[in-house]
Amino acid sequence: MIKVLIADDQALVRGGFRVLIDSEPDMTVVGEAGDGAAAAELARTERPDVILMDVQMPGVDGIEGIRRITADPALSEVRILVLTTFDEDEYAIEGLNAGASGFLLKNTDPAQLLHGIRVVAGGEELLAPGLTRRLIARMTRPARTPNHDVFAQLTTREREVVALVAQGLSNEEITRDLVISPATTKTHVSRALAKLGARDRAHLVALAYQHGLLGAP
Repeated sequence: MIKVLIADDQALVRGGFRVLIDSEPDMTVVGEAGDGAAAAELARTERPDVILMDVQMPGVDGIEGIRRITADPALSEVRILVLTTFDEDEYAIEGLNAGASGFLLKNTDPAQLLHGIRVVAGGEELLAPGLTRRLIARMTRPARTPNHDVFAQLTTREREVVALVAQGLSNEEITRDLVISPATTKTHVSRALAKLGARDRAHLVALAYQHGLLGAP
């Protein structure tokens, strides 16, 4: 059962999300918050698997709420999916840099929202369609002196996998392209994250571009 916390300053929006999520057999809403501070407090008591976090809220906004949650070691397993009405790169960049695992617009199809919750609960990142390449280009300006030695500790296959992750491929697509098993793909990604000290796939993408594993996007 995926436990979901909803953080939005509008009660009607929270109610709509609750009805949608609670209708799924593998999900349940464990709490609602009206700002980022309340979301962080509820996260500590309810330990949700996924938090749906609005960006613009009165008082403590969603970005600060994300920072508070990701700064707490006890909440390291909590995944955050940013939801906003604004299709602006800055919100996505701030959210991802603060530690969010994904970004979707509130006008997203309900089925896509539910899919997004499952994706981030499973440990992957999710970006709204159309944002991925723009965000990578803005977040990952190549380092002035690319350091190829950063990837020396990776095996050849792990480098291949990191390169495909950096191109925006999902684990399923990597599995198909390299003709390997899903478990092997997941193992390669996990080992690359650990060896490079990357906190998540978004950080892995940044390292790939900053240190010259791939050319500029």
